[in-house]
Amino acid sequence: MVYGRRGSGPKVQFEGTTPYADYTHIETLLSLQTPRTQSPAEYSFIVATQVMELLFTLLRHEWETARTQLDADDVRAATRTLRRSTSAQDVLVSSWQLLATLTPNEFGAFRDAFGEASGFQSYGYRHLEFLLGNKRPGMICPHAEMPSVVADLEKQLAEPSLDDAAKAVLARRGTTWLDVYSGSEQPDLYELGEVLMEIAERFIRWRQLHLTAVWRVMGDKPGSGGSAGASWLAKTVHDRPFPELWAVRNEL
Repeated sequence: MVYGRRGSGPKVQFEGTTPYADYTHIETLLSLQTPRTQSPAEYSFIVATQVMELLFTLLRHEWETARTQLDADDVRAATRTLRRSTSAQDVLVSSWQLLATLTPNEFGAFRDAFGEASGFQSYGYRHLEFLLGNKRPGMICPHAEMPSVVADLEKQLAEPSLDDAAKAVLARRGTTWLDVYSGSEQPDLYELGEVLMEIAERFIRWRQLHLTAVWRVMGDKPGSGGSAGASWLAKTVHDRPFPELWAVRNEL
């Protein structure tokens, strides 16, 4: 039998692995799901968490790119980049559906297996917070024994946030968000403001779903990482990125 004959379809014979598996590192990726219990639900919990971390990395890439574009006064390019990132945010928000049917008993069957592990310790998520302007140096502390992570987070902490970069564009043009939303002839800045609001809204929605997921599987019990659990999440769930853009809504 002859496989992969020219013109008969896609090539199906390769030496070693396939180019697809090699390019995407599929074998490595699929080797990273290692449950610690026999609970069937643990696998979905691990996959959901890893999907979120990959999306954090993608969003960091997009938002850092947009920040660079704003620094270069290329507002339209930055807006396109940010608009593209909202699709990744939509997937991130939807990823909570992977855990939406998890019951308290199912979660409890493997919760002890991950010990003190907590999403609070995600440095990928911390990068996003810093990029959005929520810069709390103390949030680097959980990674003190990870020098490369600390250096990377400190660099992000020291650099302008997306909010800083957008406000710097406004300053260079001698305008404000209120001017932009009051009808000034700067449609590119208006579109920038709107996409930043879309990003903020999705970020808030992700945190809200996080809180809801915690309530669903463990109520108000303490969190695995030593926090107060849901009550700790509830304190920050409504924090709004880009506060000046929200404040403009009060003045229009």
